[in-house]
Formats: sequence, C-alpha cells, structure tokens
Amino acid sequence: MPPVSEPVPSVWREFWRTWIVGALLPVYLVTTFVGTLARVDGESMEPTLHSGEVLLLLKYPRWLRAWGLPTGYPQRGDVVVFKAPADSPYAYETVYGLRHRPYNIKRVIGLPGDRIEFRDGQLWRNGQAVAESYASQEGYVNDEGPLTVPPGKVWVVGDNRRTGSSLDSRSYGPVNLSDVAGPVPWRLWPRPQALAQHSTF
Repeated sequence: MPPVSEPVPSVWREFWRTWIVGALLPVYLVTTFVGTLARVDGESMEPTLHSGEVLLLLKYPRWLRAWGLPTGYPQRGDVVVFKAPADSPYAYETVYGLRHRPYNIKRVIGLPGDRIEFRDGQLWRNGQAVAESYASQEGYVNDEGPLTVPPGKVWVVGDNRRTGSSLDSRSYGPVNLSDVAGPVPWRLWPRPQALAQHSTF
C-alpha cells in the first residue's frame, strides 16, 4: 500500500496566517492595551487644542487601574478621551444611519469627592479658587453648583469656556471612569508638544 502523502499547505494560507499573527495581532494588542492616536474634532478645547490636531492617547493607565494597580490616574487637569454617559441625551450620534457613542476630549477638573463650583466665571474646587492658565479668557461661564463628584466618576469641562462652545459635564453630568479611554498627554501633529496638565489652586 503506497504511503499517504501529507497535504501541501497553501502558500497564500500560510502567508495570511503569518501576516495576521506576526503583524496584525501585535498592532491590535498595542492599540488596545498600550496607546493609539486620537484626532481633535471641534473647538471645545481651544485654545489648548484645535480641530484636526492629532494626539497620543495612552490606554494602559485605564487597564492598570481596572486591574487594581496604583497608577495616579486620572489626575485633576488631565486631558482625557471618554464617552459621555449612556443615559445622557447627548451620548449618541447618528452617522450614515448608524447610532453610536462618539468619543470626546475634555479636561478633568474634579475627581470623586471633589466639591465643584463655578462662580462669576471662576472655578472653585473644595472651597478654593483654581488657577486655570489653559482655559479661554473670552466669554464667561454660567454660575453652577456647588456639587460633589460621586464615587467612580469624574467631572470634565472643555478649555473653551465661551457659552455654548463645549458640551461637557455641565450638560450631561459626571462621567463614569469606566467610560474614560485614557489621558492624552501629548500633541503629535502639527507640532509635537506636551499638554499643560495639572491645574493649581
């Protein structure tokens, strides 16, 4: 009886298997668990960020926090990428007939337990006025609060404080930490630059 010959693997099948495992899988792991790019769309973060700019989004702080490891993230003043609360009327957009929750870019001004208040255009946190060199000096902010940020949530506001220029926690309330993709500490394009992060009293 003649020996049974082994099937010859398809060259294309081997090529695609090698390509997917050898190239696409590492890219997927990096962009899911380490970091990726984010693009600014709109004027809500002016004068810090402008529409069309490309940022570095770090995802690993979120995963480390989810795994119970100390990260110091987020901090007051961090610029973060997140999704608005799912129960908010502003959480969803319809694009090409498909409904989805888009990502937003704002600045964290309150952590769980912080007492936030806007008074005469000035941010007050835990009873102290906050110096915000990154915020726009034009326009004004309507008085709001005081309010306390609930556990597991953050309060986010755009740097553009002109009325109607930023849809943020003043409209849809605090954001779940689980909906925060991560911080964006660097602008990569058109001019690489570290973003001003931490507000001070």
